Amino acid sequence: MSTIALRPATPSDVPLVLDLIRELAGYERLAHEAVATAEDMQAALFGPRPAAEVVIAECDGEPAGMALFFVTFSTFLGKPSLYLEDLYVRPDFRGRGIGRRLMTHLAALAVERGYGRFEWSVLDWNAPAIAFYRSLGARPMDEWTVQRVDGQALQALAAQATRDSRTG
Repeated sequence: MSTIALRPATPSDVPLVLDLIRELAGYERLAHEAVATAEDMQAALFGPRPAAEVVIAECDGEPAGMALFFVTFSTFLGKPSLYLEDLYVRPDFRGRGIGRRLMTHLAALAVERGYGRFEWSVLDWNAPAIAFYRSLGARPMDEWTVQRVDGQALQALAAQATRDSRTG
């Protein structure tokens, strides 16, 4: 029987977190989008205003996976929510309950902190992940679609703020 332990990431875990992010990006066929640097992650996780938190899962003392999450806010509930950005368990450690342990840990953390929701997104082709989330009681939010502005579109939209402020 394997021993599974969860712990908060520390600054010395930044290289591990980056490795896990890159492994996840490869699995999701998005390796080309994984451009975060150690400096980016150090600032985001451990800087003056941390933007996210990470829980590391270890199996028999070996790094097996992680959950990276942050706080959002629901105006309808008037409460913060926990948003899971990345859940990843290395292939050699799958099927041992590590993903479930990470998810139940985050749910307990959300309840402990008084958050109103625990949410995440999943790629529509990732049938194993979808089945796993359904087994936890998650329900799809089919009436909502994710919208994104990034890269050049983000720069162009931001530039409009300058023009808008000049025109009143």
